[in-house]
Amino acid sequence: MKKEIMNHIKTYLLAGLAFFYLSCQNSNSEVKGNLKDEAKPVEMNSSEAAEVVNGPNHQPWSDLLKKHVNSSGMVDYEGFIKDKAKLEAYLKTLSSARPDKNTWSREEQLAYWINAYNAFTVKLIVDNYPTKSIKDLGPALKIPLVSDVWHYKFFQIEGEDFSLDEIEHGILRKEFDEPRIHFAVNCASISCPPLLNEAFFPSKLDQQLNSQAVAFINGGVRNKISQNSVQLSSIFSWFKGDFTDNGSLIDFLNKYSKVKIDKNAKISYLDYDWNLNKQ
Repeated sequence: MKKEIMNHIKTYLLAGLAFFYLSCQNSNSEVKGNLKDEAKPVEMNSSEAAEVVNGPNHQPWSDLLKKHVNSSGMVDYEGFIKDKAKLEAYLKTLSSARPDKNTWSREEQLAYWINAYNAFTVKLIVDNYPTKSIKDLGPALKIPLVSDVWHYKFFQIEGEDFSLDEIEHGILRKEFDEPRIHFAVNCASISCPPLLNEAFFPSKLDQQLNSQAVAFINGGVRNKISQNSVQLSSIFSWFKGDFTDNGSLIDFLNKYSKVKIDKNAKISYLDYDWNLNKQ
């Protein structure tokens, strides 16, 4: 009798252990399944992805440029006048928030300021069209280097009065070691580097700046390049220091020139045409 009781107890114990083992296996399977689900990458749609990028959406500005600027950089200002509401809507996004140096990438900051310079320049022309030259605009009383059109504070960013001069010289040239910005900002004049017919975007900024440098230097109009002689845009004279931080001016030109320029080539500078870059 005692032996039978012991056999029953042993059977119950074995059954209990088997049930406990199966329960643990099921529990582990569920946990693994949950962990597997949690490990799946979160997919974002395009609008959600855009939200994690700092800065305004530059696509509206890009659309306007594609519509009103040709491949040579000449501008249909009358077309911009017809789309003035769209231009001002984009400018409003620029004015609402300036770049945060602590959270925005270098490319995001540069794209913002280059686009801002170009878009507000177009607005200045649109608001005063027709005009023969941008130099005719700005303060009624013009004092060179003090109150010309580039010092004219005609727009705001985060409530602060701003001028084109502050963007170009106070921010772009001062805060960024990037000489290629001179081929990206456009002063609405014939001799300026052509206005790119798309916005500058952080994701491809380096490529865009390189393309602008190559196009400007090798265009054959604003610069005339040969092996032993170069006739350059006055931009290379006005801002020579920006191009010679890491070598001579010829060294800089040879980074982008399709013609290899001799280091002892003769350098001269072309007159600057300030007439409006209109189509």
